[in-house]
Parts: sequence; structure tokens; C-alpha cells
Amino acid sequence: MRHVILIVLGLAIGIIGTVMAMNALNSGPHLPQSVMTLQEFHAHALDTNIKQNHCAATDNLPHLQTLRALSNDIEPAFLPIGDEQGFRQKASNLRASIDAALVVPPADCAALGAAITRISRECKGCHDQFKH
Repeated sequence: MRHVILIVLGLAIGIIGTVMAMNALNSGPHLPQSVMTLQEFHAHALDTNIKQNHCAATDNLPHLQTLRALSNDIEPAFLPIGDEQGFRQKASNLRASIDAALVVPPADCAALGAAITRISRECKGCHDQFKH
């Protein structure tokens, strides 16, 4: 009787382990969600800096630089999709809006707010068209 219980217990543990392993293997890469989460974090940090009146370029340049670096991962994270050319154009527009903020880093809250508005507009345009 003891052997039967151990065999059943072993089979149950094996089945549970197999199901967990299959779920992990089938979950796919998490890059798209990771890229969006990090971009959201840095955009929120910029918004918070405006609300707290921390608008010096030194406060915000690291967040803008990180947003720019992350924007390079948009196509690798999300392609292929149906309208690949349109998606690439949206990603390019986002990079251009961040580049504009990096060429002349916002030195006050008004300039930072304007830069964030341009960047957010590009994000929203892509999400409106491609996010389901």
C-alpha cells in the first residue's frame, strides 16, 4: 500500500512539474511588455518631476535618454505585425520627438511639459492604431 501511495504521489508531482514547465515554455518572450513598462515608468517619472517642480535638465535628461534607448527596441519587440511600414513610421516619429527633446534639453517645467506632450502624442498615436 505504501508503494502505491508513493507511486501516485510521484506521478502527481511529475504531472504538476510538467504542466508548470510547459506553461513557462509557452509563455513566450516578455520583451514587448517589458519595453512598454519601462517606457511608462520613465514617462511617469517625467510627469512627477513637473508636478514636484524638478524641471532642471539634469533631473530629466536621464529619463529622456532612457526613453530614447528603449525606443530602439520597439520594432524588435513587436514586429512582425500587419502594417509593418506604418508601425515603423510611428516608432520613427516617437524617436524623432525624443531626439528633439535631447537636442535642446528642456530647462524648465514649461519646456519639459511641451516635450512630454509631443512624446505622449506619438505614443498615443501608435497605441490608437496598433494596440488592441
